[in-house]
Amino acid sequence: MNAELIAVGTEILLGEITNTNGSYLARELSRIGVDSYFQQVVGDNPQRLDAAITTAEQRSDMIIVMGGLGPTPDDLSKQTLAAHLGLKLVTDAAHLAKLHELAKRREHALTPNNLAQAQLPEGATPLTNHNGLAVGAMLKQGAHTYVLLPGPPREFVKMVDTELLPLLAGQEHQLLISRTLRYFGLGESGLVDAIKDIIAQQTNPTVAPYIKDYEVTLRLTGRGDNEAVITKQLDALQDKINAVLGKYYYATGADVTLASVVVHELVRQGQSVSAAESLTAGLFQATIGGVPGVSDVFNGGFVTYSAGAKAKLLGIAPELIAKHGVVSEETALAMAKGTRQRMQSDYAVSFTGVAGPDELEGHPAGTVWIGLSGPAGDQAQLFHLGGSRNEVRIRSVKHGLMMLLRALQQAQK
Repeated sequence: MNAELIAVGTEILLGEITNTNGSYLARELSRIGVDSYFQQVVGDNPQRLDAAITTAEQRSDMIIVMGGLGPTPDDLSKQTLAAHLGLKLVTDAAHLAKLHELAKRREHALTPNNLAQAQLPEGATPLTNHNGLAVGAMLKQGAHTYVLLPGPPREFVKMVDTELLPLLAGQEHQLLISRTLRYFGLGESGLVDAIKDIIAQQTNPTVAPYIKDYEVTLRLTGRGDNEAVITKQLDALQDKINAVLGKYYYATGADVTLASVVVHELVRQGQSVSAAESLTAGLFQATIGGVPGVSDVFNGGFVTYSAGAKAKLLGIAPELIAKHGVVSEETALAMAKGTRQRMQSDYAVSFTGVAGPDELEGHPAGTVWIGLSGPAGDQAQLFHLGGSRNEVRIRSVKHGLMMLLRALQQAQK
């Protein structure tokens, strides 16, 4: 089955809001094995929406209309779809009761446009709106399946997760098992190019890449009748992928983060960490500080933005900075070693460099040295990172986390 997504809203066409619903739904559909080859955006105009539906019918099995279910005059998606299919609108009793309950609680009368939020095309299966009032709908007619979803992301995501996806998975009469592989250190294009042959040959399980927060995720989805068989297929595919991408892989799981993996590994090994930050200005410490359980392994750290602070707080000789500069391997190593000694931690991470936008000591923006001091010795790595000032900082923190994770993993070998 393949689906076509139609986002409805003049504000999307004008660039006033971003169509995050489309990217979210496309990703979730791929997870359950539903392909999405086309997406359209139309304004709040019934004639153009009708034309978009007609176009979608010529090339897609499922047409999903997102937005236009509210009470305002320009919310005409369900009316347009019903007219397109030659159906009348009927009222869903459960959503009507919800509207009456809300009106009673707020002590106001229901108007006809309010009541319209409980309507759906005749014969459609209602999709409960857990975070709003407009009912969604799913309807099969002929060779096509039609879906109506609300536009506000808070309502949309909840309806997709709890109503639409389980319904679609149930129609397939198959088990669907997904696995999320997480990578850091290369971009989406580089990752996809590295495993292009695997992606080109995919059948079952499928491979769906996407990028978020400067990381790349691969979602593997297997379909079949036997859980053990699907799991074995996923294992084999994961091994095949990581034979190519293993140096960038750090965890499996939809809800894990690089910071949480590092903190959990520190806890598991009974090791502690501290940090000294210059260009990142405390972001590394704030990032790991957001992980539950970090108090057991995080001794504290320093924000040493100036050369004077590096000397005063970390004990770095001013002569070293004068000779090599703030942005240097020597300074990064001295920061890490000084922090580890002062905080009595097993590991210490340091960050020094140029966040931008201007140069520093002749080094362009994005030049970053990250130091790591630990039981196995000391090291420093040079990175040249692109992006804005804040993006350089975020990427620096992630590279520091990855260096620490690799050191922890190496210590267990």
